[in-house]
Amino acid sequence: MSGPLKAAWGLVAFVVVVGAVLWIATGQAVFAVFIVLGVLTGIGAWLTGRSVSAAPTRRKEQKP
Repeated sequence: MSGPLKAAWGLVAFVVVVGAVLWIATGQAVFAVFIVLGVLTGIGAWLTGRSVSAAPTRRKEQKP
């Protein structure tokens, strides 16, 4: 897992937890937007992680 992908998962966790805590603490449903944005970020991170190849391949240089 790459560094940016780890950061994306950290962002997902942070946004969802903050949204849930603020929604519970204030009782205002507007903080559900945080949860929705966190889920969308998670979906994007998951799709991005699936599209990355397992190991980069290099072509061997051919000598003339």
